[in-house]
Amino acid sequence: MALLEVNHLSKYFGGLAAVNDLSMEVKEGEILGFIGPNGAGKTTFFNLLSGVFSPTKGKIVFQGADITGLKPHSIAAKGLVRTFQATILFKDSTALENVVIGHHLHSKAGFWGSLFGTGWARRDKDKIEKSSLELLQLMGLADLKDELAKNLPHGHQRALGVAMALAAEPKLLLLDEPVTGMNPGETILMVNKLRGIRDRGVTMVVVEHDMKAVMGLSDRIVAVSYGKKIAEGLPHEIRENKDVIEAYLGAEEE
Repeated sequence: MALLEVNHLSKYFGGLAAVNDLSMEVKEGEILGFIGPNGAGKTTFFNLLSGVFSPTKGKIVFQGADITGLKPHSIAAKGLVRTFQATILFKDSTALENVVIGHHLHSKAGFWGSLFGTGWARRDKDKIEKSSLELLQLMGLADLKDELAKNLPHGHQRALGVAMALAAEPKLLLLDEPVTGMNPGETILMVNKLRGIRDRGVTMVVVEHDMKAVMGLSDRIVAVSYGKKIAEGLPHEIRENKDVIEAYLGAEEE
């Protein structure tokens, strides 16, 4: 059984189909690239999967359960977590504090327990801080744990955003342009870190405009244009696909 199944998914804004009758699946343990030219519907698709938008038509099944139309916090609590194109950080908090905040979905200590410092809350706090430090280590940020997020270089901010998403303990992680704005060296480091995350058992769907990065990272790729799926296959198959080439060249001409 697929970890995620998308069946005939559509989203209309007025008369415009941003996502148009899209069906696909994500297999457990894979990294799936999701590509297309600007305006192809990639971010809208992520918004549908994560509950930001409700679909006009179609069904989304995650781990065998229908999650179509659920609120974002309910979907994230089930283990489907996303990042965003713009890195969303608490800029005046430290790197460690940012990852601690990311754990809130799985914290057992409620507001009153934290306020009154119950033993349960203290144990939960210690566990979360330890986990946060491990995630910073995974993303190469352990030495920067006390640095304010706003003072981190761009590549480190992107890595911190991924660490925050991992703090929510995702089973499926949706990564929206994880290497955008990075130089070639930073891109290689991030790609290697993402492979390490997959090796820890996290399945990923990656939207990315850096074709070299996404081709080198992905096990399979789905390509879309104007909201419709135009190709699906292995990276070398997508690279040589006539419809994909035409979609990108057409977008450049426009």
